[in-house]
Amino acid sequence: MNNPNGYRLVCTLTFGDIYGQIIVWLIVIFISLATALALWSSTRQIYALATVGLILVLSLPFLLFAFVTTLLNHIEFAPVETSPQPEPVGNVPTQKTVQATS
Repeated sequence: MNNPNGYRLVCTLTFGDIYGQIIVWLIVIFISLATALALWSSTRQIYALATVGLILVLSLPFLLFAFVTTLLNHIEFAPVETSPQPEPVGNVPTQKTVQATS
């Protein structure tokens, strides 16, 4: 149990696990760009840029949280089974302990 080499790190994350998250974030980006285009005029350009920046700044932590939790859910520590040492076969001399006599 205390052997640090007794476990193997296995990551089972695939692209399909995060594909939906990427699609949702792309939708958020396109909605923010559409909002910026709707607000874009000669008098409200700063509002358009602020809207895009605000949406990006507010959505990025949620995206990172979703990615990190998905990654952590797909990390496993699998125990490595050590094979027992094989018994010597053939013409191998065996050692006997010597006892002192008095």
